Amino acid sequence: MKQKILVTGGAGFIGSCLIKYWLKADPEVSIVNFDKLTYCGDLSRLKEIEGNPHYRFFKGDVCDPGAVEEALGGCGAIVHLAAETHVDRSLLEAKAFFDTNFYGTYVLLEAARRKGIKKFLLVSTDEVYGSRPTGFFTEKDTLNPTSPYSVSKAAADLLVLSYARAHGMHTVITRGSNTFGPYQYPEKVIPLFVSNALSDQKLPLYGDGRQVRNWLHAEDHSRGILFAFKKGKSGEVYNISTPFSLANVELTRRILKILGKPQSLIQKVKDRLGHDRRYAISSAKLRRLGWKEKVPFEKSLCETVLWYKANQGWWRAIKEKRGDFKEYYAKAYAGRV
Repeated sequence: MKQKILVTGGAGFIGSCLIKYWLKADPEVSIVNFDKLTYCGDLSRLKEIEGNPHYRFFKGDVCDPGAVEEALGGCGAIVHLAAETHVDRSLLEAKAFFDTNFYGTYVLLEAARRKGIKKFLLVSTDEVYGSRPTGFFTEKDTLNPTSPYSVSKAAADLLVLSYARAHGMHTVITRGSNTFGPYQYPEKVIPLFVSNALSDQKLPLYGDGRQVRNWLHAEDHSRGILFAFKKGKSGEVYNISTPFSLANVELTRRILKILGKPQSLIQKVKDRLGHDRRYAISSAKLRRLGWKEKVPFEKSLCETVLWYKANQGWWRAIKEKRGDFKEYYAKAYAGRV
């Protein structure tokens, strides 16, 4: 009998990649994709599996207990990815982040507790640790979130851990580093910079651009989530990261080089408020379960950039449809040049 899983946020960037990978990798799984289809939810990411008999889409909000209860029918586990994730947006409109990321997690946990759901996995972020000038954070380090987004995710993490301890629920948390790949919403740095460059628009680079990020391809992230889901111990946290670290300014230069665009498109803007300088997490704990990255960074970065070049219709439609997209960034960068 197939294992039926509820995946929240499955029309999002990482969620859609996870669902497609999972259905290919595991013939014993059946997936219900539960997604509100907010501004960054897009079912076109899942076109290739629309006819799969082991996949079903259910439109709903994680903050709606009734919808969650209905969608959970027959499911034995929850993999929770539904979240507001963009740091810049959280600085301007924090409420939505706490509604979805914290309260939505509470609603799911309560439904899981009442229904006796066997396993609950929360997909979190490396940003809950804050910045680290040297070395690497491990799962035992104290959380030090610095933006409304990362605070909302840290709060959800702690809530999930409390349900493992207080209610004996089998819970697992993954914390992934910066993720990239095809179909990422063009407010995130790689698709934003690629789409701007292809339109000969400026690439707004915060501060000196020396903020360091660790890069993880969406397929490797998906594999990491599955490893933690299948092999992770209850009440435990697993970091998902690779050795591929890069300063933002170097990432920007590489994008322009791949596209054959001039470096003069880089526009330095005043640094973001509370901008973390360096994210660095160790994935040694997950590697001990057998996971390791398979997607080489240099090759996958080039392939990702060229994917956005070859699929301009997808992101151009988003930018045209989102009437507030340019206005939002004008507001975000106002006075910061």
